[in-house]
Amino acid sequence: GKLYSGSADNTVRVWAISDGTHLSTLKGHTDTIHSLAVGVDGTVYSGSKDTTIRAWSGVDGTHLRTLQGQTTFERCLVVGVDG
Repeated sequence: GKLYSGSADNTVRVWAISDGTHLSTLKGHTDTIHSLAVGVDGTVYSGSKDTTIRAWSGVDGTHLRTLQGQTTFERCLVVGVDG
């Protein structure tokens, strides 16, 4: 499995849980990352002090989209499951 960490250097780092190896760094935010969530499909979501939420591919780290419109930064993200 993978572990994701948000940093004050505006990046999300991806780690291998099995041995702690750093796998990749996701770049695109312009301020500190305050929240992370992973969807049931593996999409990784990051909320930043730059007031955006970015979606990333959990497979290869590709930036998928940026959600804008918040007037302040996010401190918590939760992905809901529609049933």
